[in-house]
Amino acid sequence: MLQVARLAPKLLGDSTELVRGFLLSQLNADGGFRDRDGASDLYYTVFGLEGLLALQAELPAESVATYLRSFGEGAELDFVHLACLARCWADLPSPLRARQPTAPIAAALARYRTVDGGYNGDGDSRQANLYGCFMAVNAFQDLGREPPDAEAIMHCVQKLRSADGGYSNLPNMQQGLTPSTAAAATLLRYFGQSTPPQLDHWLLAQHAPDGGFYALPGAPLPDLLSTATALHGLTGLHADIRPIQDACLDFIDSLWTNQGGFHGNWADDALDCEYTYYGLLALGHLSL
Repeated sequence: MLQVARLAPKLLGDSTELVRGFLLSQLNADGGFRDRDGASDLYYTVFGLEGLLALQAELPAESVATYLRSFGEGAELDFVHLACLARCWADLPSPLRARQPTAPIAAALARYRTVDGGYNGDGDSRQANLYGCFMAVNAFQDLGREPPDAEAIMHCVQKLRSADGGYSNLPNMQQGLTPSTAAAATLLRYFGQSTPPQLDHWLLAQHAPDGGFYALPGAPLPDLLSTATALHGLTGLHADIRPIQDACLDFIDSLWTNQGGFHGNWADDALDCEYTYYGLLALGHLSL
């Protein structure tokens, strides 16, 4: 994803500096990036770092490392923030990255492995979900390790296909979700598995007439998360996105502000690092 997001300045042009400035404005004094309430949060720190890397900006690496060290080995973190801790360390330059508590984070991730061999952020769940599998695989990559029992993870992913041909976060669902379907396509490709026929058609069917992608069939508004992940999934599936390129660009432009950040959808009044990064990812794919 980051490699593609680095292409966003081709379309941003002179506005690249505004986006860089916005991301840097979200850095708190303790080295973490702000959530929507202004507090430092590992989840938003991932997107702050990845956004700056995408724009090839200098990272506030020492400050961020100080923030990361405040979480120690991650023993008190939930699943999502544990995975974010791994990603944040992985984004830092090599001398600092060497301080990552790799083995303890990997051991902590094991608490979220389900009996069916996948992962679920709910530590009490016996059944994997797609978000958990996707986050875990990425976290192991960030730790420089292969996830244990890839075959079991793939089996879990396959069980999460919805009745309409997409993928959902839970089994036996009638409708798929756009981010989940894109995540499934990415995981299948990563593990060298073939994707179901027509999966690209399912994703393309979620494209809104005015641009952007819906999170699921029948959603009232397209959103930036669904748009970025759909474009990422479609590109991985080698689908032709040229027919929707201009409409998607218009949609993304409608969410950008001269403060340098992106809104999540037309009803969203806030700006944050997360959706700004998704704006960069979507623009990167549309610049290809």
